[in-house]
Amino acid sequence: MTLYVKIMTNLTPSPSEASASLKGPLVVALVYDGLCTFEFGITAEIFGLARPEFGSNWYRFQSAAIDEGPLRAHGGLTFTPEHGPDLIDAADIIVVPGWKGADCAVPLPLAERLRRAHERGARLVSICSGAFVLAATGLLDGKSATTHWRYAEKLRAKHPAIAVDEASLYRLEDRICTSAGSAAGIDLMLELIRQDYGAEKANSVARRLVVAAHRNGDQAQFLERPVAQRPGHEIAPLLDQVKTRLSEDWTIGRMADACRMSARTFQRRFAEAAGLAPGDWLVQERVEAAKLLLSQGQEDIEGVAARVGFGSAHALRHHFRRKVGIRPTDYRAQFRYRTA
Repeated sequence: MTLYVKIMTNLTPSPSEASASLKGPLVVALVYDGLCTFEFGITAEIFGLARPEFGSNWYRFQSAAIDEGPLRAHGGLTFTPEHGPDLIDAADIIVVPGWKGADCAVPLPLAERLRRAHERGARLVSICSGAFVLAATGLLDGKSATTHWRYAEKLRAKHPAIAVDEASLYRLEDRICTSAGSAAGIDLMLELIRQDYGAEKANSVARRLVVAAHRNGDQAQFLERPVAQRPGHEIAPLLDQVKTRLSEDWTIGRMADACRMSARTFQRRFAEAAGLAPGDWLVQERVEAAKLLLSQGQEDIEGVAARVGFGSAHALRHHFRRKVGIRPTDYRAQFRYRTA
């Protein structure tokens, strides 16, 4: 059975009346055929839910269809939006809640309309694959942006002028805001509330959502192996050897000798194979190994540091915080459910 729904504003019978009673920025969420329901849902929940405790000083929320309706959404829903793309021209904040796919073209009229909106001062926000829509405008060229780590390489390949950060939860630069996997959109939108209305209101919304009040945008996505390796490359046997013996002292000289190369040639060939300099790759592998040990057992931090080759708990904490964004003990607390 197909369920027909009508997108409303602030969950009231009359969107126009709701908008008239509020005085905050107008947030417009783009809706399209194939809409990502979770990404749209969290946008409507955060910006469109009635919050009488805040009075009239709160966001106004509407949706703008960029495709002809009725439209389909994930989960077997068909819906009829109340507004078309013209509403984008009045928006203060425009949210792209996901996109149809990394390889789905972004209509030129939409890209042009978003560029004009940014030029007049509007903020552009993307959740997950919605970054491809903002990338199509050209406004992210020369800037940093993030998306779900699964889409990072595709975004980088399609838009090489963007500094793609596949690790962070969200990035904000020049009124353009991008976020990682779907739930990271919540963190980004809470940050926007914090900037617009302060920490108290942001924390209040977080409590209603029963989520963490604040996660810094630089906190890492908890991706498994972000850097692709070339298994057929001549360096590959060394990579496998090092990963099984991380506790040993792997210097550039030792690794180069194992590959029967000069240090200079080795570093060039290593970067080709692993996508990173040898030292950076080694730190990454040690952090990944530490994450596994932290999630699987009770071994103390000194023991984990020794087993993965950091040598000291201080070194482990330093590199773990730099790569993952939180302390090893906090990671263990969050991810111990992964124990086999």
